[in-house]
Amino acid sequence: MKKIIYVLALFFTLLMSFNVNAQDIIKSKDLSTVKVDYLSDDEIAKIVSQLKSNKTTINDVESMALSKGMSQAEFDKLRARVNEYERRNTSDKDKDKTKKDQDKSKKTDKDSEFGRKQEKIKNEKIKDSLNALIFGSELFDNPTLNFEPDLNLATPMNYVLGPGDELQISVYGVQEYNANVPVSVEGKVNIDYVGQISVSGMSIEAATQKIKAAVARVYSTVRSGQSQVSISLGKIRTIKVTIVGGKQPGNYSISSLATVYNALHLAGGPGKNGSYRNIELIRNNKVYKNIDIYRFLVKGDQSDNVALKENDVIRIPAYSQRVTVEGEVKRPGIFEMKKGEKFSDLLNFASGFNEFAYTASVNVLQKTGKEFKVHDINESEYNSYQPQSGDVFRVTKILNRFENRIKIEGAVFRPDYYSFTEGMRISDLVIRAEGLKEDAYSKRARVIRLKTDLTTEIVNVDLGAALSGDLNADIELKREDIVTVYSILDFREEYKVTIDGEVKNPGEYEYFENLTLNDLVVQVGGLTGSASKRVEIARMIKSDAIDDADPKRIELVELEITADNNEQVKNFVLKPFDVINIRRMAVYEKPEMVKVSGAVTYPGKYVLANKKERVYNVVMRAGGLTSIANLDGMKIKRPIKEEQIEQLESINLNLDKKTISEDESKSNLMEKDTLKSKLSKKLRDELKYTTIPVNWEKIVKDKNHYSNVTLFPGDEIEVAVYNEGVKVTGNVLLTSEIPYRSGKGFKYYINSVGGVDNKGWKRKAYIIYPNGKAAVTSSFLFFRSYPKVEPDSQIVVPEKPERKKMSAGEWVGMGSVLASLALLIVTAFK
Repeated sequence: MKKIIYVLALFFTLLMSFNVNAQDIIKSKDLSTVKVDYLSDDEIAKIVSQLKSNKTTINDVESMALSKGMSQAEFDKLRARVNEYERRNTSDKDKDKTKKDQDKSKKTDKDSEFGRKQEKIKNEKIKDSLNALIFGSELFDNPTLNFEPDLNLATPMNYVLGPGDELQISVYGVQEYNANVPVSVEGKVNIDYVGQISVSGMSIEAATQKIKAAVARVYSTVRSGQSQVSISLGKIRTIKVTIVGGKQPGNYSISSLATVYNALHLAGGPGKNGSYRNIELIRNNKVYKNIDIYRFLVKGDQSDNVALKENDVIRIPAYSQRVTVEGEVKRPGIFEMKKGEKFSDLLNFASGFNEFAYTASVNVLQKTGKEFKVHDINESEYNSYQPQSGDVFRVTKILNRFENRIKIEGAVFRPDYYSFTEGMRISDLVIRAEGLKEDAYSKRARVIRLKTDLTTEIVNVDLGAALSGDLNADIELKREDIVTVYSILDFREEYKVTIDGEVKNPGEYEYFENLTLNDLVVQVGGLTGSASKRVEIARMIKSDAIDDADPKRIELVELEITADNNEQVKNFVLKPFDVINIRRMAVYEKPEMVKVSGAVTYPGKYVLANKKERVYNVVMRAGGLTSIANLDGMKIKRPIKEEQIEQLESINLNLDKKTISEDESKSNLMEKDTLKSKLSKKLRDELKYTTIPVNWEKIVKDKNHYSNVTLFPGDEIEVAVYNEGVKVTGNVLLTSEIPYRSGKGFKYYINSVGGVDNKGWKRKAYIIYPNGKAAVTSSFLFFRSYPKVEPDSQIVVPEKPERKKMSAGEWVGMGSVLASLALLIVTAFK
């Protein structure tokens, strides 16, 4: 009951907060005219506030609102607006809480180990790509660096306090006191029981002494020494500085511990035309310090890196003169020069010449008032020449040549390049190369010499005489000479011998002096089991004169060798280019087999007993034919050799007979290549053997009949089992096997499978008999003769070839020919 009273009171309060229309409803106690769409956000806020103050929800007042005449649709709108307001209000509070937490974390994330802290300062900086070639720009072109003061460093004793700093004051001993005291905007610190002390503008050291004296007046134990006072900097203030002439000029908020270089880094360094060597630090409207960044970059001197103060101004003026250094220096680029500096100073800025530089002189491109000019600076002028603004210094490479190089190659122990000295002779260079090898040819050595006009000449030297002390032969060498010592092996012809026939590894082998036939046979792995004792050696004939009476081109030598131990009766010494042939035994054949399968008594493999083993003999050795054998179904399957398949693949197959016209598309050529590859694959997959038909009945009557063929190794005699069916395949409506009926012809079996389809070529149909023989349909005038059908035969109906339809142009051409022909006939009759 109590809750209902609260709900009623709440609802009447809600009605009080509505617009004029709502107030009229209160008087009439009728909510049927309330329009939620007309309620403002402030009115919704008041409703939500009253719901919370009464600890109820919008759903609790639904029944009462409906009883007062409010429609369900309007109440649903009211509920939706209340829920949306509560959701949005809750989200805003969460964001405020998150921001406060982040601010709190931000204020404490830079706490140092000394308890010192400062709000994190972030200044955005962009990468310096405009001044990338200017020396010094690399100090400011790293955008990932952010300025953050190092709060772990001890406070400098000359640090000047100001508003925003915070001091940590601690009294310890008999009496204790701890407090963090900020410096107020008036520059004072307020210490409990001590009072206000002015410290603004004082150094941290002076302020410490002043505060200790004030504390001692209040704490008697401090005066007596029983307690001690400790003062440190707890929080560092932020100061404002102005940078003019930088890449990003403007006002910057930085730590009071920041220095000039920190501020320059935040501003991205000097601008496009800014000076790196005459930067002004202005304090109290006066130039306090001139900063030269080169002193830091070249020497590491940080004397210019002074601390900044509030309202300091860093002014970067335009440069006075810049020069460019290109080529073989360690750090090429654009450099700023001061008045009075020399080229040697510029070379120092560029870190000196690199290892490939030509240091005797430097070429400089200068600018006059009207045009360019070129000037060469000699090494003696490096300390006196003063670079001018716009000069371009070019340091070139040294020449790719040697002033004291000499080379020896060939039959010496250490062929290489050596240093040349005036007066050096052939013998001196040979000694440096640790002497001649055993195969050195001492009669002559060659010297290739570079003449003054850069052409070459050859000087021949008697090397043996030069090494024996003959000064005429031991000539003096010159720079860039190349001395070649020959080897006697260079003059020796490379000799070979060839062995072929019944040996393990026939081929060509290197010839050695005193090489014998026994040595060579052992080297090639010995003889095979089929080797005979006969050996034939062919030897070249050498003669200075041509003997027309002697027609022989070579000399033949015949020997006998013992095949069992690979030795000959007499050891035969070979000569260069001999050709040795080890003959095969006259009779040396391994047993070869054929196979018999199908309807025979003992199918299996059988060895060919003689060289002319025939079909009849082997079939009878297999026990003859069985009662279910098809006498017309015997055939021989003979394997095709690999070389025969390759010959079949090389047949053109009429694919290239047609001359390709200009308008024939490339796709047609690709189709032909694909067809060739398919045919090649078909040959290898299907044509692995050939079929030889056998007429067994003729063989039984006459053993000399041509069907009684001589068998080859690997042949297979296949005897078919009698089958009364006839297969019909190819382009027919139904591929099937029809029972054989005596007297029925070719057409009967084709009609039995429904006839040919639309692609079938009936007049080219053929039949394959059980023994592998085939017969085709023949025609004479208007008469067609079909082959005889036997049991277990197979009738094949091929596909009609595709015929290309005549184009309109071809029809027009044919019409023109016929018209011309008709005109000729008419003219002839006239």
